[in-house]
Amino acid sequence: MPYEPPPYLASLTLAEIAALVADRKLPPVEGWAPKVIGESHMVIAADGTWFHEGGEIRREAMVRAFAGLLTRDAEGHHWLVTPFEKLAIEVEDAAFIATDCVRADGALAFRLNTDDIVIAGPDHALRAAGTAEEPALYLHVRRGCEARLNRSTWAQLAGIAVAEGAQDNGWQVTSQGATFSLLP
Repeated sequence: MPYEPPPYLASLTLAEIAALVADRKLPPVEGWAPKVIGESHMVIAADGTWFHEGGEIRREAMVRAFAGLLTRDAEGHHWLVTPFEKLAIEVEDAAFIATDCVRADGALAFRLNTDDIVIAGPDHALRAAGTAEEPALYLHVRRGCEARLNRSTWAQLAGIAVAEGAQDNGWQVTSQGATFSLLP
């Protein structure tokens, strides 16, 4: 079956975005207890590119499939989990890259480099890191994994914040009742 990417975020209502999020079926990684633990020989570069044994994984469908199996433990280690294996994967910065942002009906929705859509809120917090000179914003995606907002997405979010008076509220934004600082 051919892959159909989600539509452009700006053309959707929050209800339509939420329906797309709900339609995404992910493997039940949390319920699996694999007996084999090993090394995947995979790396997710800081720019979101996936590599296996030094070669770039070019098939987007493979990246999306692997991304659905990705977890991050309390110590910050990333794993690819199947019912039979738990394989370490090196992540240089964040597992995902946020590539688009839109304000819809009081919520902030983000598209990731894997075409996943995440709505910021209490379960998907925005986290500011870095320094004032080199800020970095991260969005909790799932299972401990985060997405780093790329430069254009950070600019989109800053534009939304400015339009909503961020200069007067300490550079904060809200989404689904949660408030997030855009400053480290």
